[in-house]
Amino acid sequence: MLDSTVTTQVQETLDRLNAALEEGDAQAASALFATDSYWRDLVAVTWNLKTAEGPAAIQDMLAAQLTHTKPGRFALQGGEIPAEEGGVTTAWVTFETATGRGWGLMRLKEGRIWTLLTALQELKGFEENRGKRRPMGAEHGASKNRLSWSEKRAAEAEELGYTRQPYTVIIGGGQGGIALGARLRQLGVPTIILDKHDRPGDQWRSRYKSLCLHDPIWYDHLPYIKFPDNWPVFTPKDKVGDWLEMYTKVMELNYWTRSEVQKARFDAESGTWEVKVNRDGEEVTLRPTQLVLATGMSGKPNMPSFPGMESFRGAIQHSSQHKGPDDWTGKKVVVIGSNNSAHDICAALWEADADVTMVQRSSTHIVRSDSLMEIGLGALYSEEAVASGMTTEKADMVFASLPYRIMHEFQIPLYDKMRERDAEFYAGLEKAGFDLDWGDDGSGLFMKYLRRGSGYYIDVGASQLIIDGAIKLVKGQPERFDETGVVLSDGTHLDADLVVMATGYGSMNGWAADLISQEVADKVGKVWGLGSDTTKDPGPWEGEQRNMWKPTQQEHLWFHGGNLHQSRHYSLYLALQLKARMEGLETPVYGLQEVHHLS
Repeated sequence: MLDSTVTTQVQETLDRLNAALEEGDAQAASALFATDSYWRDLVAVTWNLKTAEGPAAIQDMLAAQLTHTKPGRFALQGGEIPAEEGGVTTAWVTFETATGRGWGLMRLKEGRIWTLLTALQELKGFEENRGKRRPMGAEHGASKNRLSWSEKRAAEAEELGYTRQPYTVIIGGGQGGIALGARLRQLGVPTIILDKHDRPGDQWRSRYKSLCLHDPIWYDHLPYIKFPDNWPVFTPKDKVGDWLEMYTKVMELNYWTRSEVQKARFDAESGTWEVKVNRDGEEVTLRPTQLVLATGMSGKPNMPSFPGMESFRGAIQHSSQHKGPDDWTGKKVVVIGSNNSAHDICAALWEADADVTMVQRSSTHIVRSDSLMEIGLGALYSEEAVASGMTTEKADMVFASLPYRIMHEFQIPLYDKMRERDAEFYAGLEKAGFDLDWGDDGSGLFMKYLRRGSGYYIDVGASQLIIDGAIKLVKGQPERFDETGVVLSDGTHLDADLVVMATGYGSMNGWAADLISQEVADKVGKVWGLGSDTTKDPGPWEGEQRNMWKPTQQEHLWFHGGNLHQSRHYSLYLALQLKARMEGLETPVYGLQEVHHLS
């Protein structure tokens, strides 16, 4: 089909959508959508992260929000030409609401809207000072007793949290807290990031020494400052730490190190939080309006308790406490678990000449790193994608434009291709006795991550050690400890000098229970997962990540985190929600998530 014809069809659809929205006719607007259709909205229309599925749900969303948020003025994005392939027309669009501007991606099937993504990008009157609005920096002219840039920064650091309260406090200074802090800084939202470590980036430096990013560099940029083009494809942990430390300085973040939250309490009468902090031995009480837990998507370490642990003469560590293999050369080490951390730790121990045994408790999805990069990520996040004109921002939007309800349909063929390509590799693992899976529906790693945040390993070398028998593999359930090791439920005894519990993490609301109260944790409910009714992701269907980057049942409490990609992308939408509230804009939330699971 000629581009001009495709463009005409898209423009006609946008014209009809604009006319219906202008008239406040939710039914007419929803009639433009196919029977099987999806409108995913990131803050723009719903002041929420919400996917309306089907014309009836879309009509309900618009009926509730049209008079408040007034979406409209949909137009083709400048410089972008709609494309048709396989019966699907894809078009980049821009739009406006009563309070902001955004962009998105629309797909048409048979002349009707199949998927629509609307993502708020800026608030009218509160745009970021970037591009043509960037600050001058230098103050030309002369005036007596004026402060230099460094003096102003020092004064701000001395005031904020003491003589002047922050609007937002972020608990957790890893990549999530840092990315959100940078967004809020650019929006002029007074913010303090609290972290218990000595330096920014220590969250990475303190982990086992072989740790590196398993995601490729094109997937991992932070907001505003991309990694340089000579940065390694897979970043070692200490290099990540150094980048985060540099980033906090360059982005001028108010980052409090050696600051541990003792307790937080919400005062409903004043609408503010009371956050008691031990700042390097000094007790400081902060009174922000908004509190963000950026304590890590994985939440609290899951440290199981087994009979006999107290009698074990060796050492027991959770994987988050394990520093590396250096002290265990020539020793016997048992690693409980078979996901990413377990594989990394086992491989490093083998390299250090430890006698290492992996205990696999349940099946694990494994995908080879090069296959994942080429087949799973290459079209959006690769050097080839960059060369073809795919920016990080566009890649993020393409990825976000696929509704979670149907995302597995796009993933299954990719993982089928990987399984075929690496058939010999998987045969070797199965021969070694490793229990493999591809997710409940064969959709592989990304869906496992989105649904449960666990159950997979991106192979960077450990799998071959298992195939070769260099890493011993035992399948079973730990039942108890004795003085010399671990006893499994079938009676197998594993001698050990060290036992590493690579047993994962619990829901992020465990931190809410510790820092605030169990009552608030239960009020918020489980964090993470889609409600897909697959393993470790109980239904009912949510359609978005539970409680992440959006309003929760506890007013003024937010959760932020995820991998570097999610920290980068979703930090914008959370920052815009916080900025809007600080400025007193109307933010009527549509579809506030109900609580179905407590943890």
